[in-house]
Amino acid sequence: MGDKKLLGEERRAFILDKLKQSAEPLTGKELSLLTNVSRQVVVNDITLLKARNIPIIATSQGYLYLQQDLHAPLFEKTVPCFHGPERTKEELELLVDLGVTVKDVIIEHPVYGDLTASVHVSNRKDVERFMSKLTVTGASLLSELTEGVHLHTLQSASEEKLLEAEALLKQKGFLISS
Repeated sequence: MGDKKLLGEERRAFILDKLKQSAEPLTGKELSLLTNVSRQVVVNDITLLKARNIPIIATSQGYLYLQQDLHAPLFEKTVPCFHGPERTKEELELLVDLGVTVKDVIIEHPVYGDLTASVHVSNRKDVERFMSKLTVTGASLLSELTEGVHLHTLQSASEEKLLEAEALLKQKGFLISS
């Protein structure tokens, strides 16, 4: 964009277009550099876009426009898990190696009820970025609020992969059995 500062609706349209074109998440900083505004202005723009029911999510890697491929059915399964923070990378890698996307993490908070956070990791590169962000920020995992108990929403193009993922989670001691 050069030195031109984009304003209002023009900037939001530009941000939306960039998100739609990108297969990878874009950070607020990247979008702020492209539009010559502060990261906080971008955060506000994203909030306004989301308020219009535009399918943008904030992940640990940045903002992502949820593309919907009408030709590829997506199956989901929610699984109950338990482990300490030291096994997070192992759990995520186990799932993405099977071709499963970890969509989110959900905990039951005693005050707020269900809390859901986007994870959206689909491959080892995503897992590395997620783990790096935890290290760099010093942030805690949501599951640490519940002593390791959490749910994951898993996504895959096949139900078989989801069943395979659930079986492997159980075998490796991650799954809470009923």
